[in-house]
Amino acid sequence: MIDTYRADRHVFQPWGAQDGGARLEITDGAGCWFSDAGGTRYLDLASQLVYLNLGHRHPALIDAVHTQADRLCVVAPTFFNEVRDELAAALLDISGTGAGRVLFTNGGTEAVEHAVRMARGHTGRAKILAHYRSYHGATAAAISISGDPRRWPNEPGVPGVVHFSGPYTYRSDFDATDDATECERALRHLERTIEFEGPHTVAAVILESVVGTNGILVPPDGYLAGVRRLCDRHGIVLICDEVMSGFGRVGEWFAYQRWNVRPDLVTFAKGVTSGYVPLGGVIVAEHIVESFSATPFPGGSTYSGHPLACAVGVASVAQIAAGDLLTRARTLGATALAPGLRALQQRHPSIGDVRGAGLFWALELVTDRDTKQPLAPLLPGRGGTEAMAAVAQSLREHRVWPMIVANRIHLAPPLIVSDDEVEFALGALDHALDVADSYYRA
Repeated sequence: MIDTYRADRHVFQPWGAQDGGARLEITDGAGCWFSDAGGTRYLDLASQLVYLNLGHRHPALIDAVHTQADRLCVVAPTFFNEVRDELAAALLDISGTGAGRVLFTNGGTEAVEHAVRMARGHTGRAKILAHYRSYHGATAAAISISGDPRRWPNEPGVPGVVHFSGPYTYRSDFDATDDATECERALRHLERTIEFEGPHTVAAVILESVVGTNGILVPPDGYLAGVRRLCDRHGIVLICDEVMSGFGRVGEWFAYQRWNVRPDLVTFAKGVTSGYVPLGGVIVAEHIVESFSATPFPGGSTYSGHPLACAVGVASVAQIAAGDLLTRARTLGATALAPGLRALQQRHPSIGDVRGAGLFWALELVTDRDTKQPLAPLLPGRGGTEAMAAVAQSLREHRVWPMIVANRIHLAPPLIVSDDEVEFALGALDHALDVADSYYRA
């Protein structure tokens, strides 16, 4: 019998204890499915870590790597490279931000680091305002800016970061019971925060256009536009972090386009190459570019705009457009996932909230709908995670690989997911929610 779980003896694992035990060995992938060493196939409901937008083993992306490797594998960022410029032009076109330029990085964390540096250089100010429920990366500035508990072991962080509460109607920090009130009060809270910090000291407000790991929180209509107005009033740079929500995940190229908002800086990664080759970057509006027209920008990296990555990026953008996958994500989200998940909510009392957009959804599980007591702790180190472990195990037994975060099941399948695969996932969720219901105490 093949052992499908193996323990790492040589690899230092990120975000976990090193004696965490054996892990499932993955040996193959195709489309929306991957296989373990024993040949068991799983529907990739998490798109790995929410980046596999075009699925496993996409022929156009593989061909892009081969073609570029035959021509030129690597070139330093100090040289002009055609495929790098081609991808930058495509990104400026789909971003809707108007004229500007693109700084390429190796991933999303570096993108955030450089965007913050740009905002500070452009404004001459130091402070960065960010949501508490947010994640922006793992390096020094990015983890300090992040509002989730992964920040705690890395403190003290970089100076000048101020956190504030964003909208989250289901667990409102503002005692709101509807989206309109939540939006109004969240914007008032941000306005007061800016006032108390001193508008002349604030370089940027950074936010995930749709909050990812911290709950798939879709902001109420009017919130992003309201943040844009506050930033304009005080000369503050608006940075939209699209690392997780970009490239079709919510049915737009970038999630901020859902609300017709134009940020000053856009950070991206993940879906730009479907993770086939690491790549990230910052889309920089023209007025920010002008601040560095004569003054050198103090940043960059050895592999900025790596040609293999950029070639995959060009192919990825082309495939998303050719397959009309933005429309596909919107349609499938509205006609299959949304009604399917809400039907599950009617049958399973453990579902406290259903929220999402496009192919980016969360089920928030509770033990009591009236009190909203979470099925697992919202914060780490509080124990009681066995319930969500049992839910995850049920999903895996039904050949679906989920993303489990705190008391939530996150659903982010590849954009190429079929109607039948969505139905398969909903069926597996139905079984797993029976397990969740067994912990319901109301």
